[in-house]
Amino acid sequence: MLIRYLDECPEFIAGDHTRLRELLHPDKQPASIRYSLAHAILAPGEASTKHSLTSSEVYYILSGRGRMNIDNERREVTPGATIYIPPAALQWIENIGSEPLTFLCIVDPAWQAEDEIVLPDRRTDSPDPARETGKEHDAKS
Repeated sequence: MLIRYLDECPEFIAGDHTRLRELLHPDKQPASIRYSLAHAILAPGEASTKHSLTSSEVYYILSGRGRMNIDNERREVTPGATIYIPPAALQWIENIGSEPLTFLCIVDPAWQAEDEIVLPDRRTDSPDPARETGKEHDAKS
């Protein structure tokens, strides 16, 4: 039996600038799954960086109020919303509420760094080389 608790999963800042905790990944847990599952948080007023994946993705909103952007479509999302994001779609989510926006992310097939392209961050106008290439940034270059 495999049981994972959110508070036992390390939190990190993902390439799209969401606070993420990876709950399940077939490369990291002994589970016969092909998807990955993560818990994400965005602070009020924050937005994830525009990005796309070669995999399909589903967001399930747990709390807060957001605006989901997929290609040229925008919709407000609230708790209970399930959002399908097609492969290769340009996507980002904004927290438009006064409390943290929390959601689950399911990626199928499982998330891999090399399958994600993160556009330049509008806050810095520079891409994150580790996320764009799927490799750790070499400090020597």
